[in-house]
Amino acid sequence: SHKLEEEFEWLKKSEVLYYTVEKKGNVSSQFKHHNPWSMKCHQQQLQRMKENAKHRNQYKFILLENLTSQYEVPCVLDLKMGTRQHGDDASEEKKANQIRKCQQSTSAVIGVRVCGMQVYQAGTGQLMFMNKYHGRKLSVQGFKEALYQFFHNGKYLRRELFESVIKKLTELKSVLEKQESYRFYSSSLLIIYDGKERQEVSVDSDPEDLEDLSEESSDESAGAYAYKSTASTVDVRMIDFAHTTCKYYGEDSVVHEGQDTGYVFGLQNLIDIIKEIRDESSE
Repeated sequence: SHKLEEEFEWLKKSEVLYYTVEKKGNVSSQFKHHNPWSMKCHQQQLQRMKENAKHRNQYKFILLENLTSQYEVPCVLDLKMGTRQHGDDASEEKKANQIRKCQQSTSAVIGVRVCGMQVYQAGTGQLMFMNKYHGRKLSVQGFKEALYQFFHNGKYLRRELFESVIKKLTELKSVLEKQESYRFYSSSLLIIYDGKERQEVSVDSDPEDLEDLSEESSDESAGAYAYKSTASTVDVRMIDFAHTTCKYYGEDSVVHEGQDTGYVFGLQNLIDIIKEIRDESSE
């Protein structure tokens, strides 16, 4: 529709914007139908697939898991990891371009930069979007402030998420430190949680209500409904492996030795910054 095209043009020009989620009906359904960026990307990809199809009405798909499907209002942080982004097969022009992006962003300094973000602001009913162009301009302090903003819902800081995120990142770092010859160039890390506000239960609540709520929170998919003493579900995933390589990839011309120090460096700095936010917010 023309309205969708106008919204997308507006979205492309804005590095940080707020988009109001309509109050009518279910929050999740409203969100899914009011993300012009996502809708436009899907439309463009489907059109390309149709144009490239060898046989009429027969298309090949790669099926990907929708990591946000279990969340009612998903808050997503996309982090480009590592101090190097270009793959071994990159052209000289591509290599120079990727090196420049790293040098001019937090990638070179701390091994991680913001590549995209969306956060639900419970106080205003808006979604806040931050794109990769804004992420490249951030200083280390700006990166830290962006992380703080990701964990803040406009009313309060979601402190209950910190320990789970730190635990998952620490476990991932431990695994990657043991991997020989792997390089995850241009790979990203996703952190996802539900922006839907938690249900809080008062001390004098009916025991049956507490029992019902406890049963809900025991289901992993209902993590966002957990009562105040239960941590909400957080997902941390490595994604985008188009330029990943290791010694087991026989067709790759370059074989690296040791761990991916750039990625591990970025993970450690990410962990340290989240711990700083946690500790400063509790003072």
